[in-house]
Amino acid sequence: MAAKTPPGKKKGKRKRKMRLSLKQKKLDVSSNKYTDSLGWSQDVGRTLNEPTAPKALETLKVQCESCGSMLKIPKPKRSKYSVTCSYPECGNVMKFD
Repeated sequence: MAAKTPPGKKKGKRKRKMRLSLKQKKLDVSSNKYTDSLGWSQDVGRTLNEPTAPKALETLKVQCESCGSMLKIPKPKRSKYSVTCSYPECGNVMKFD
């Protein structure tokens, strides 16, 4: 007969033994079809050797306040920006808020 533990001591917890396996119990032979197509391109019209068209830079047209010349500037990333007229005799600085 096994000895009993004294009343002041607690019994240790038992560790559960787990069986870990990656094998499937039964192999389903009837469903031998692969239908998942993740990772493959569904775009039929484009091939990989075709170069992609470069994205055009967005520009704004601004008219100078003093000389009236039209200026093409790249679209600003901030809400506040300033533009200097490129006409050499003008040199006007316009501030936009």
